[in-house]
Amino acid sequence: MKIDSKKYPLPRRLRHHTAPNLYLPFEEIKDNEYYPPLIENIDWPAHFSNAKGPDVLDVGCGKGAFLLDYSEQNPEWNYLGIEVRESVVEWLSGVIKGEQLANVDVIWYSVVNSLKFINSQSVSEIFYLFPDPWSKRKHLKRRAFIQPVLEEYHRVLKDSGRLHLATDVPEVHDYHKKTLEKSGLFDYTIINSDAEWNKPITNKEKFCRKNDIPIYRIIAGKK
Repeated sequence: MKIDSKKYPLPRRLRHHTAPNLYLPFEEIKDNEYYPPLIENIDWPAHFSNAKGPDVLDVGCGKGAFLLDYSEQNPEWNYLGIEVRESVVEWLSGVIKGEQLANVDVIWYSVVNSLKFINSQSVSEIFYLFPDPWSKRKHLKRRAFIQPVLEEYHRVLKDSGRLHLATDVPEVHDYHKKTLEKSGLFDYTIINSDAEWNKPITNKEKFCRKNDIPIYRIIAGKK
């Protein structure tokens, strides 16, 4: 989807990174002043015109380039972006409302606090694309790809559902594989071609292609 920068100007202080505590579970943080709200239930009719829950989750959707493009391809599905940066969510919400997009929405939330507001076996696809690598050892606990989150992905995915992962960081790719294997919940396939992936291109992927940076992709299915 082409976004009119004049109609939807980005916030002046839109940062790629945000407070590290936003990536930790609520019970582990000391300062929750700017922490995303905990969500127990969602009134889906307020988010999607067909009053149903999401078919696709884009975890860490950022400014929503992938989310919006993919939602245009499949108007019969509902697409939900999940993002921890409040300013990004506010901007993307403005685009969605301004363009009157009926099958896509975004929420300010941290997935490390579970997905209890989503019904079991109701989601067809989950995307976790180009997450912050948190490369330093002391920062590894801030990665959102952890056992409790994988258990939630497994719960909400349909039996035929798929979890899609992408990164340009080899160490993160290895971490994804090891975490999937350790969980015992998913089988996975390494994706080596665009034809196998067959999805819209994220802003990060455009940058990687332009600069000849390798991309590592995985598609996982429930065991």
